[in-house]
Amino acid sequence: MRLTLSLLLGGLCLPAFAGQPVPANLEPLPPPPPFDAAPDAASSNEPEVTIIKQTEQTVEEYRAGGKLYMIKITPKNGVPYYLVDDQGDGKFARQESLDSGIRPPRWIIRRF
Repeated sequence: MRLTLSLLLGGLCLPAFAGQPVPANLEPLPPPPPFDAAPDAASSNEPEVTIIKQTEQTVEEYRAGGKLYMIKITPKNGVPYYLVDDQGDGKFARQESLDSGIRPPRWIIRRF
């Protein structure tokens, strides 16, 4: 019943919107600026990653703005670990994962 009523009212409103006159002083939009497929690296927010493969491990160096802030070391037989510069002073601290350990509560309020 509600669906039928809402469809009927919606159908009655359509002619009101369709009959609006178009202003005579409309101008076309200017063309979009040209697409630059290769933006310069200085303006990019993406980190620069350098991958160094060695015989026993793979080292990935992450840089932002030319500054090294994180190193991921993946041993050939083992779990990867990270060296992170938290303070920005060039001293790296080892972390087993990038998980901060913070666990916000996630309750189900309603299921749809």
